[in-house]
Amino acid sequence: MSNGGGRAAIHEDRKSAMPCNHEAAAGLDPGTPNIARVYDYYLGGNNNYASDREAARRVLGAAPDVPLAALENREFLRRAVRFLAEEEGIGQFIDIGPGLPTQGNVHQLAKSHDPHARIVYVDNDPVVHSHSMPLLRHVPGVAIISEDLREPERILSSPELRALIDFSEPVALCMSLVLHFMPPEDDPYGVVGTLRDALCPGSYLVLSHVTGDGRDADTLTEITGTYGEATAPLVMRSRPEVAQFFDGFELAEPGLVFISQWRPTAEYYAQGGTRWAYAGVGMKNAACSNIHSGGQGKSSVSSSERPL
Repeated sequence: MSNGGGRAAIHEDRKSAMPCNHEAAAGLDPGTPNIARVYDYYLGGNNNYASDREAARRVLGAAPDVPLAALENREFLRRAVRFLAEEEGIGQFIDIGPGLPTQGNVHQLAKSHDPHARIVYVDNDPVVHSHSMPLLRHVPGVAIISEDLREPERILSSPELRALIDFSEPVALCMSLVLHFMPPEDDPYGVVGTLRDALCPGSYLVLSHVTGDGRDADTLTEITGTYGEATAPLVMRSRPEVAQFFDGFELAEPGLVFISQWRPTAEYYAQGGTRWAYAGVGMKNAACSNIHSGGQGKSSVSSSERPL
């Protein structure tokens, strides 16, 4: 497990980083840490304010390997999209909560395998939109819509989404490090269930989620307390709680594992990684029906999981 020393030094070199002018012009609050800008800081970006860097440093004080976990998540997403595009022939992607644009976004990855792939990003964060719109406006087959994950019906009925995504064909629904920003009162399992029910059999869910499993209480308190002062709270969930999001999906091998262990391409990942988040890729099965709305459909997660 990395101690984060090298990453911490990189962060110190970016104290003067500033967001793009169009974000400042939009009147966005620079004094409140923004979860997208904090994540950008973890990834080595410079689209962040002093408040974001201070929040990130508080997290790093408790967990210095968090930036490495962020990079591991980008690599997981890269491997998952490659699997779906190359091996499963998926050409439609809905990415909810994509964060600020960086190298290796879903549309770049998918189109590198299939130039005709269609991708819709969904995010209600004005910071994300201010950075993404200029980059995506003229990219064929790609759109970003401003909708809230807590209102999945609005997402599904969006004219922009419907113009690109054909729900009679398999779709990859990507929810990478986003559901841990939904507290229980927002019904995250019901939200995922509504989105799942709109997908045809053969569609996929790509999901990663932060966990507090195996961590001491003081570390978790510092991290969640910092995010409590940001634009969204952080809700860590256990492995069984994360597995519940895959109700109605058959997990592809190796099942639900730490992000670095999902089909690793290097020995480092196979041996461990940071263990800050679980990840999995599941295919919707034909038997899935109304699991979250009172039906008795049986989750297929347990038959596909492997113990860590």
